[in-house]
Amino acid sequence: MANRFVLNETSYHGAGAIKDIATEAAVRGFKKALVCSDPDLIRFGVTKKVTDVLDEAGLAYDIYSNIKPNPTIENVQLGVEAFKAAEADYIIAIGGGSSMDTAKGIGIVIANPDFADIRSLEGVAPTKNRSVPIFAVPTTAGTAAEVTINYVITDVEKNRKMVCVDPKDIPVVAFVDPDMMSTMPKGLTAATGMDALTHAIEGYITAAAWELSDMFHLKAIEIIARSLRGAVANTPECRTDMALGQYVAGMGFSNVGLGIVHSMAHPLGALYDTPHGVANAIILPTVMEYNAEATGEKYREIARAMGVKGVDDMTQEEYRKAAIDAVRQLSQDVGIPADLKDIVKREDIPFLAQSAYDDACRPGNPKETSVEDITKLYESLM
Repeated sequence: MANRFVLNETSYHGAGAIKDIATEAAVRGFKKALVCSDPDLIRFGVTKKVTDVLDEAGLAYDIYSNIKPNPTIENVQLGVEAFKAAEADYIIAIGGGSSMDTAKGIGIVIANPDFADIRSLEGVAPTKNRSVPIFAVPTTAGTAAEVTINYVITDVEKNRKMVCVDPKDIPVVAFVDPDMMSTMPKGLTAATGMDALTHAIEGYITAAAWELSDMFHLKAIEIIARSLRGAVANTPECRTDMALGQYVAGMGFSNVGLGIVHSMAHPLGALYDTPHGVANAIILPTVMEYNAEATGEKYREIARAMGVKGVDDMTQEEYRKAAIDAVRQLSQDVGIPADLKDIVKREDIPFLAQSAYDDACRPGNPKETSVEDITKLYESLM
């Protein structure tokens, strides 16, 4: 069976990349944008960096900001109405995964009105038409939603996150500008950075991984491991590195999937509104221990990419432990909590475990798992 690999059309990288938004919009003949950005980014003037570019170029736009940190079905539905009311012909998504996931949902529904019921988009939906064109401007270095074919929407009524996978939703242009990430507070920088590391590690060991995806994931681990601490300290060169590292991770995992770290993190976001990167970071080392026996020699390369010395002289047991320890140390160094005891209620674990097992990321895990196994993993993190 052939391996499919999907990437976005065009991407701009580096300080000042957002200036090319005006050029791309003009070249493509776009008339009016719906700018999707969350209220905090508008309040702190981050969104304005992009709208200033649009104003300078005389490009029309309306702003849609009804976007929650874990975007909901309602956020997408209201966005669809806002797009129609604006008579827009493209979307500019400014933010982290929340803004981009909302934009992807809006773009897909506008182009495929038969899927107006947002729940019908869960999994691999048989949409026929490409999304409304999306320009993606990340403001966090973590989700890589600007280069992925995935988006996640929360079903509030059922307390669960829906993972939607659709090659037709990928943004046509990404503007990865580290200047747009410079105002991220330390906690958000750490959480989104660990999210990116989780993407890279899970993508590298997932059941569908192969040589082309491995190339992206190992490079992403290397970049993130060397730059996340500095990015949290707001070092400009490390911010730039993280902007690239998270993007490279996205190029890989978007095409091969993830595993149960994400499966276990998604219900925490749905039930407790836990920041996705924090949930991933807490869970990652424990699940790495669980998965180790099913990963062959891959943890040696993870350890090497994490900067561990002397891995070629280590036994399998030693390099597996070294890889896990390096991940745990990085998480600790950037201030991520060590466990879930302040997040999870024990009585919720059965629901969480079943939700994680039902999650779309679970089948990609390198080791066969069960509700019972996932229950034990949650319990071990308490």
